[in-house]
Amino acid sequence: MTLFKETKVDGLSVFHREAGDPSHPKLVLLGGFPASSHQFRDLIPALADRFPVVAPDYPGFGNSDMPDPATFPYTFDRLSEVIEGWLRQIGFEHFGLFMQDYGGPIGLRILTRHPEWMEWLVLQNSNAYEVGFTDAWAGLHALWKDRSVEAEAALLPFLSLDGIRMVYQHGHRDPARISPDNWNMDAHLMQRPGARRLNLDLFYDYRTNVALYPQWQELLRKRQPKTLIFWGQDDIFFTREGGEAYLQDLPQAEMHRLASGHFAVEDNLDAIAQAMIAFHQKRVH
Repeated sequence: MTLFKETKVDGLSVFHREAGDPSHPKLVLLGGFPASSHQFRDLIPALADRFPVVAPDYPGFGNSDMPDPATFPYTFDRLSEVIEGWLRQIGFEHFGLFMQDYGGPIGLRILTRHPEWMEWLVLQNSNAYEVGFTDAWAGLHALWKDRSVEAEAALLPFLSLDGIRMVYQHGHRDPARISPDNWNMDAHLMQRPGARRLNLDLFYDYRTNVALYPQWQELLRKRQPKTLIFWGQDDIFFTREGGEAYLQDLPQAEMHRLASGHFAVEDNLDAIAQAMIAFHQKRVH
């Protein structure tokens, strides 16, 4: 059974989902834009026989607190600090880490500070190489050069119902396998006061991730964590080459190229869960 909990971190309520026997090896799931831990609603029970699995909602996402972006810095540095504090609070300081999209820059910041926490890695369409950007990033690159009203307005379609639906469906072979609850819920949450502002703040701050790519690549090369990669081959945001680039730094990684998009768990749940369990049993346990 999946449990739904809240933890206080720096005065914020951080929501998470969890399931599994706490005596087993720990697993953390960090998701991405524009979702919440809801994206792991099916993966958590699929893995819970083997791992105690936890998946948080970042501040401003899902069921966690959404402080006012006028006073709270919505940066990847700050989100990583909150999630690090949450991990300490729940007693997770040695674990496997699944990172998708925003989960990468948040998780890799934490692992840079605490490499000893890293037992093994699962990467799913989470970029750490400049070759990984698709043409969909043109508007964000413009924003990074000049954060103007016009540059922000050009990105607002990504925060609309149609834009969010497109992120979920793009590159997925069978739309009938993607639950509309995903985009309907995310779009509903995007209507909250301050939600678009905090997402634009994160769009702008994403430039700081690119500056850290060489540091993260060095971390991976140096530590050589046991790594499993799932890469939706037709992600709207991240290229196939971005997935392949990890193999330069992690030549022992196991790569699964999926006929899918940004949210590959939606239509490859069984394949991903079974491969994770098999990989852990074969390479980690």
